Amino acid sequence: MTITEAEFSKLAEAARLGASRAYCPYSRFRVGAAVLSGDGRIAWGGNVENASYGLTSCAERNAVFRAVADSERPMTIRAVVIYTPTPEPTAPCGACRQVINEFGPDAEIRAICDGPCVLSYRLHELLPVAFGPGNLAGPGA
Repeated sequence: MTITEAEFSKLAEAARLGASRAYCPYSRFRVGAAVLSGDGRIAWGGNVENASYGLTSCAERNAVFRAVADSERPMTIRAVVIYTPTPEPTAPCGACRQVINEFGPDAEIRAICDGPCVLSYRLHELLPVAFGPGNLAGPGA
């Protein structure tokens, strides 16, 4: 189900809020993300860096984890909007694509920025032949 322009507008606003709250003293690269769950709730997050770089968490994953914590089960993702205060939009990294796949393999993904360009995909276009929960079911499961 495609998100409406009203939903997109709310998600974009939430993603911008996430970027404004990002903790990125090392890269200075702010990212915000907002998730629209199947029950219509919006959860947002910003990237959080750590001096031990491997422990950094992306905005998209923070938003998904917040959505999971705030939602009833089963939780599904209809859409994700990623915002970067840059001239060109930035697509989600591979780890974020994998986490989104867990809850929204057909989610609409939009990346926005301060410029006019918008990237718009379905998750399965960004993560073809994805590994997901169905791959864990063995024979007789």
